[in-house]
Amino acid sequence: MQGLKQLIFLSLLSLSALSGIAQTYPNKPVRLMVGANAGGGTDIIARMLAEKMADSLKGTFVVENKPGASNTIAADLTAKAPPDGHTLLVATNTGQAIAPHLIKLNFDPMKDLTPIGLVVTVPNVLVVGPAVPANSVKELVALMKSQPENFKYASSGVGSTQHIAGEGFDIAAGVKSIHVPYKGSSQAHLDIIAGNVQMMFDTTSSAMGQIKAGKFKPLAVTSAQRSSELPTVPTLAEAGIGGFEMTTWYGVFVTTGTPLDVVTKLQAELARILKLPDVQAKLKGLGGEPGNMSVEQFTQLNRQEFERFGKLIRQANIKMQ
Repeated sequence: MQGLKQLIFLSLLSLSALSGIAQTYPNKPVRLMVGANAGGGTDIIARMLAEKMADSLKGTFVVENKPGASNTIAADLTAKAPPDGHTLLVATNTGQAIAPHLIKLNFDPMKDLTPIGLVVTVPNVLVVGPAVPANSVKELVALMKSQPENFKYASSGVGSTQHIAGEGFDIAAGVKSIHVPYKGSSQAHLDIIAGNVQMMFDTTSSAMGQIKAGKFKPLAVTSAQRSSELPTVPTLAEAGIGGFEMTTWYGVFVTTGTPLDVVTKLQAELARILKLPDVQAKLKGLGGEPGNMSVEQFTQLNRQEFERFGKLIRQANIKMQ
């Protein structure tokens, strides 16, 4: 009987300690790791989340940009951080579902990172620079076939959704273009505007500013439906290039092993933030659909995308350059 009482006491003490962890969280600055340069879609979303979390959780939330290696540097740092909830990853399917099939990683994205929630899903959009004399996908394909050596497409890195979209477009349209990888979309934008690179399959969240400024011409979105922010821009299927879709999702992850109370608190906080009218407006302004999945659904999406892109990469024989 005495042993049973001691066991119950220790269990209650453990639960009390966990509850205390959640109540005192955060007790030091929280880092939001971003695998891309400042100014890109991931960075924009991360800074919005950092501001909202800082206000409600009464802590310091700092965005740290760690570009390179197809967004996996930031993921690696998060996976190996102390499991206390003070290092979060704002990730895309580039780092979670594509890069693991192209890069030898020192962590397992499916095991070492715990999903907090889906933030937003955005289509990729085919854009060309102002000097490209094409105002439709049909005109672009004709130009590419007549001048195959002159067309380069930019991406935010080897293995990014932009890279995979470019390879898929070449196959679907029967054309050939040269892939030019950058360390982030913002650097690629400068070369597109200058005419050094002709096109890009950027995310709407990243490209929308240049589109609204008239510096990019959007020719098609790569999602199944048109973007609510670009209602006059056709889908690739509507433009005559069928059998090919590409969307990019942004989600939040935390180091696996973080106390359950902290994980639950972060999941609830993200869900609350995503319901705020100004957040919904900002995400839609980036051309995206705010996340409305449960954590379980997002976890399943994360796994499904990992398997889908792995199959596509093997079929297309895509290799790191």
